[in-house]
Amino acid sequence: MRQGLSLRVSQHLALTPQLQQSIRLLQLSTLELSQEVGQMLDDNPFLEQNTDEPPREEFGLAQADTPIRSDDLHAEAATNSIAEYTSEIRVSNDNDAEVTPLSADDGQSWEGDGSASLAPDDSEWGGDAKAHNNNLNGNEDADITEMARTQESLQSHLHRQALALRLSPEDSAALRFLIESLNDDGYLEDSLTSLAEGLTGEDSTQLEQMVHHFTVALSLLQSLEPAGVGARNLAECLSLQLKALLGMLVLEGSNPAAETLVQVALKICAQPMDFLARRDVKRLIPLCGATDAQVREAIALIGRLEPKPGRRFVDVERNIVIPDVLVLKVGPAANPKFQVRLNSEVMPRLRVHDIYANALKQHKGGGTDAANHAALQQRLQEARWFIKNIQQRFDTILRVSTAIVERQKNFFLHGELAMRPLVLREIADELGLHESTISRVTTAKYMATPYGTFELKYFFGSGLGTDSGGSASSTAVRAIIKQFISAESPKKPLSDNQLSEMLKEQGIDCARRTVAKYREGLRIASASLRKAL
Repeated sequence: MRQGLSLRVSQHLALTPQLQQSIRLLQLSTLELSQEVGQMLDDNPFLEQNTDEPPREEFGLAQADTPIRSDDLHAEAATNSIAEYTSEIRVSNDNDAEVTPLSADDGQSWEGDGSASLAPDDSEWGGDAKAHNNNLNGNEDADITEMARTQESLQSHLHRQALALRLSPEDSAALRFLIESLNDDGYLEDSLTSLAEGLTGEDSTQLEQMVHHFTVALSLLQSLEPAGVGARNLAECLSLQLKALLGMLVLEGSNPAAETLVQVALKICAQPMDFLARRDVKRLIPLCGATDAQVREAIALIGRLEPKPGRRFVDVERNIVIPDVLVLKVGPAANPKFQVRLNSEVMPRLRVHDIYANALKQHKGGGTDAANHAALQQRLQEARWFIKNIQQRFDTILRVSTAIVERQKNFFLHGELAMRPLVLREIADELGLHESTISRVTTAKYMATPYGTFELKYFFGSGLGTDSGGSASSTAVRAIIKQFISAESPKKPLSDNQLSEMLKEQGIDCARRTVAKYREGLRIASASLRKAL
């Protein structure tokens, strides 16, 4: 057996911490990114949020629209695409020197020497973004999220009404408990017995007393506004609203026909809900003992009721969508152009803490302080990479959004009817990125357009064949179907087969089952349910 030295070149997979972080930041939504930034600010002493107005830096947004050099394109693709950066060539030698804690081969290290000399991209990023103050600058224009936080909840609304009731301490406590047990729609999902068992355990005497208090409290709860609150199911919810309406009519005493109509509606709600959902007038006529016209009018009355009494109290902040990208129309009306910008309100303004970084550079730890010094250098490098990865995230979003606007210019000119087919591969090939990167960028990222705010994925869709040999976007086909249905006769709604034939007349080959799929995606009922009674 002979011993000798040899040099060997090998290729293996490697995913450094900064690249892992780049992937994670790229796929985060705006809210998740804000939480990530807050967590990093708390954990890393070398990272701080800048509240000054610094000069515009020499990178980032100012350079977003400039042509990308081949070497820069390769570097960015390696950072953003897992398929392109998971393969990394490294040269290994059998007699390598001892690896230090800050070596690139260390899975937990961050590349760099930890030097505090700050390059332009180390000091700060997001220079044109304002501080996170929710737009509350002392003026009268309040931020919509701040307005949402002040909205009264359903529970607060009910508790305020309960203060006007003169109840015993036991009934008052039971009423408060039921109010807090309501879901967001205003329904009481749990039975009174199960709620009582959770408080009393197996004591039958206490259980019986608690159920009695809950029964009294439920009747009080169902008498509060909004009508229908505290119902256990949809039928009870509709019945409570009808009873409240009937009570008002009886007090007025001037419209017997309306009272009769409400009575018929109550009888319909007492029947299986399937009859009402199918608008089965023939089955409901003998069950309710009413005429055909009365049943149809009663069904129409029920259709105007609120199936979810707590809907208007749901915190609207949950439904707020903050766009990451803004599309503005510029230029003359005859030949407009569209400018794509990042939303400065969602861009965090971060920089490396100069004082701490300089202090670390000047202090050369030795002996027992060497380990602490190395750990601090690693945290400094983490802060620098975090800033760069956030910059990379927004630059990539801007590049992808710009490419989408260029491909879908007809949409921004004429609306969704002019949407063209587009797949992730087209944008990926144009930008030199991987499809997985485009998928991450377009997920949970939103674009504000003249026609509303849309997720970036909205602009991608498959194509359907046309008579001319081209293809029509599925989004445009959905818009055409919606347009056809909005113009149909309420007494003779269009069936899916008729919609398919109408699309073929427009030169679009769309099968009946595809029409049904698109119609259901638009949340439009079938022809039988759309038919006016």
